[in-house]
Amino acid sequence: MLDVLESSFPDVTQYSPQELREIIASRRAPLTRTPDMRVARDVLIDGPGGDLPLRIYVPHAETNDPLPVIVFAHGGGFVFCGLDSHDEFCRSMADAVDSVVVSVDYRLAPEHQAPAAMEDVYAALLWTAENVGEYGGDPGRIAVAGDSAGGNLAATVSLAARERGVPRIAAQILLYPVIDDDFTTESYQQYGVGYYNTTKAMRWYWEQYAPGDRTSEFVVPTRAASLAGLPPALVVTAELDPPCTAGDQYAERLADDGVPVIAHRFDGLFHGFLTFPKLSLTGPARLELWQLIRRVLKPSESAAR
Repeated sequence: MLDVLESSFPDVTQYSPQELREIIASRRAPLTRTPDMRVARDVLIDGPGGDLPLRIYVPHAETNDPLPVIVFAHGGGFVFCGLDSHDEFCRSMADAVDSVVVSVDYRLAPEHQAPAAMEDVYAALLWTAENVGEYGGDPGRIAVAGDSAGGNLAATVSLAARERGVPRIAAQILLYPVIDDDFTTESYQQYGVGYYNTTKAMRWYWEQYAPGDRTSEFVVPTRAASLAGLPPALVVTAELDPPCTAGDQYAERLADDGVPVIAHRFDGLFHGFLTFPKLSLTGPARLELWQLIRRVLKPSESAAR
């Protein structure tokens, strides 16, 4: 399975960012538009860099009560992917978790380097807190989530919201997050070659997004002096993924600093697997993930570790 995936994925260092975006868009297009939503609407809001596109998903929920909300930042190495690449995943998450999902089409690197993407997600959070009630969402129960590079943005925007005092974030959901730029960890040493995602690619992604100073916690969340006071967290990692060790260690550090954490590693799986719905292992893993997200979105259960 890994051989097939790796042979079909381009060596990102051999293409321009625009070429990569076109390649990924052509491969992800068939994954969009299912399952059906009660509302699936694109909106433009005022962002730090101009118009900021969002896509809002409202599921066919069985309740009339306000739904929890997930502001979602897609993966793609900070360089590619967008609303369409993660459309199926966002729809599936909204449907399975009974949550309003707000997907953010943040500015991409290298044209827009750190912390531009984080600031876009922050602007989307502020807009969501003010407007999601119109879509049946609960403004008091807004989580931020992201996969891969989007996991970095979910973590860094949680730090930004803590420092700025608003908005209140109910939970942070980090899915195999790119949480640190340390390439010497155990998982980088064991799985940096031959497991779909590579050390070579990860170095390139960081150079596109933050080629210079990475001392800011709003770029690399492990740079924060303390993680105390951050929202309850769900940290999901994949065993065969170079960033796995850093993600696991971040979950441990969150817990050490008093943040309620649910940490879950998917053994035998690799970076990006959640967005490959046709793979046989993805369906069962998603079922586990939906249950974990439901737990972290429930205040009475968010302190579970």
